Amino acid sequence: MSSGPFGRLAAAMITPFADDGTLDLAGARRLAAHLVDRGGCDALVVNGTTGESVTTSDAEKLALLRAVLAEVGDRARVTAGVGSADTRRTVELARASEDAGAHGLLVVTPYYSRPTPEMVAHHLATVADNTALPVLLYDIPERTGVGTALTPETLRRLAEHPKVAGVKDCSHDLLGAGRTIAETGLALYAGSDEEILPLRAIGAAGAVSTVAHVAGPLLREMLDAFDAGNVGTARERHQALLPLLDAMRAVPGTVAVKALYAAAGLPGGPVRGPLLPAGADVVERLVTALRRTMGG
Repeated sequence: MSSGPFGRLAAAMITPFADDGTLDLAGARRLAAHLVDRGGCDALVVNGTTGESVTTSDAEKLALLRAVLAEVGDRARVTAGVGSADTRRTVELARASEDAGAHGLLVVTPYYSRPTPEMVAHHLATVADNTALPVLLYDIPERTGVGTALTPETLRRLAEHPKVAGVKDCSHDLLGAGRTIAETGLALYAGSDEEILPLRAIGAAGAVSTVAHVAGPLLREMLDAFDAGNVGTARERHQALLPLLDAMRAVPGTVAVKALYAAAGLPGGPVRGPLLPAGADVVERLVTALRRTMGG
C-alpha cells in the first residue's frame, strides 16, 4: 500500500515553548529532525490540535512552519494547520502558509458558530479555492460539535474539488470512514492512534498521530508489517501500544507528550493555558507505560 499525499506516518507535532512561554524555534527544529530522522515519521503536521493552535498567534504559526520546513522540508511532507472558526482568517493563513512553503494544508471544520452542513462545505471549499496546495479536511466532531461533522454527503461534494485531497478522520465512525474511502476517492488519515491499524486495514492512506512523538518506530513497524502482509506482527505491535495509549488518555495529548518529553529531556517546554501540566502521578504512569511499551 502506498503513502497518500500527506505522507504515511505524520506526527501531529507539538509546538515547543521556552520556559517563559515564548516560541522555541531552535527546539522546534531539533524536534522535527528527531521525529523524521529517528522517530519513524515521513511527515509532520504543524499547528494542529496537538500543536496548541488555538493559543498560538498567526505570526507564531508561520514562524514555526518556516523553522520546520528549513529543518526537514527536503525529506518530509510538512502540512500546516490553518483552520479556524473564521473563514476570512483561515483563507489568509492558508495563503501565508503556502507562501512560506508548506506542502499541504490541514483545515478543520469551523466550530462554535454551529454552521449547517451547507455552511461547513462552503467554508472548506472557499479555503480550497484560495490555494494551490492539497487540502486535508479535518473531521473531529468531539471538539467542533456534532453539527459541524463532515457528513458522507458533504464529503462526496467536497471530494469533487480539485484541491481537496484527503480527510483526517477523528469521528470514531468505522462505517462512515469505510464509506468515505469507498465512495469519495479521498485519502483518509487516521487521527486517533487506537484506530490506525483498523483504518489501514480498510484502506486508509496513513495516520496523523500524537503517540508518534514517543513511539514512532513502533508505529512504523506496525504499518510496515501490515503492508508486507504480516498481519500477526502488525497486530502484536498494535496491542503493544494499547497500555501507552490508555495512559495518555488521562490528560490531553499535548499535555501527555510534553510531560514525557520533559522526563526525557526533549524539546517541548510548558503548555499554554487553559492547559495545565500533568501532575506527578500522571507523569509516573506515562513514563511507566512508555518504558513497558518500548521495552525500556
